[in-house]
Amino acid sequence: MLAAELVALKVDVIVAIYTPCALAAQRATREIPIVIVSGNPIETGLVPSLSRPGGNITGVSLIASELHGKCVELFRDMLPSVRRVAALGNADDPISKLFLEQVQLAGRTTGIEIAPAIMVSGLGEIDEAFAAMRKERADAVVVQGSLASKNTAELALKRGLPAATVPRSFAEVGGLMSYGADGPDSFRRAAAFVVKILQGGKPADMPVEQPTKFELVINLKTARALGLDVPWFLQQRADEVIE
Repeated sequence: MLAAELVALKVDVIVAIYTPCALAAQRATREIPIVIVSGNPIETGLVPSLSRPGGNITGVSLIASELHGKCVELFRDMLPSVRRVAALGNADDPISKLFLEQVQLAGRTTGIEIAPAIMVSGLGEIDEAFAAMRKERADAVVVQGSLASKNTAELALKRGLPAATVPRSFAEVGGLMSYGADGPDSFRRAAAFVVKILQGGKPADMPVEQPTKFELVINLKTARALGLDVPWFLQQRADEVIE
């Protein structure tokens, strides 16, 4: 509905942050230029190719699903004893299938067992999902980025589950760890696309960019609350350690 309102206002450019907004903008118009900051734009049908987007959409791909797989690797490095990792997916998120595929792939490459995925629709189901993970003997959980809230971080801690995801904000509000694209850098690059379009450029001729800067954030306060000793080499590797 909001995307349709923007089209009715005949704006010059629409900026769509994250996949649901990008898909809504795509459905609303094929003429007005759209600049996206979203995960996996090829797989979600936003563009046919990163190098040749060809339509009215361009912007920045956050390669979000692949980075969720990286969280499994980081658990291996942080917790050598980890044997079984759970995956908490958002049933309403368009990239949930890709999220699960990447987590499972990372499990195969690291030798870590991935517990059967638990899908939720809304934050109200998360505590029950964490309780189920505990029954399944999960040692840690990868949370899909669209579920990365303070409530999710608090419930993971309540259930004694180390939790990691992509958005930096998750570690900032109490999650154990985050690994993802540098958000401010991605938004600055999106702004550069807007400038080019307003100067007469066409989205069809502007390749979709991928992140070049990534951030690892570890919340040591949460680690201590979980009784975890984060290896020094991983603390040194982190872009930020929250005390």
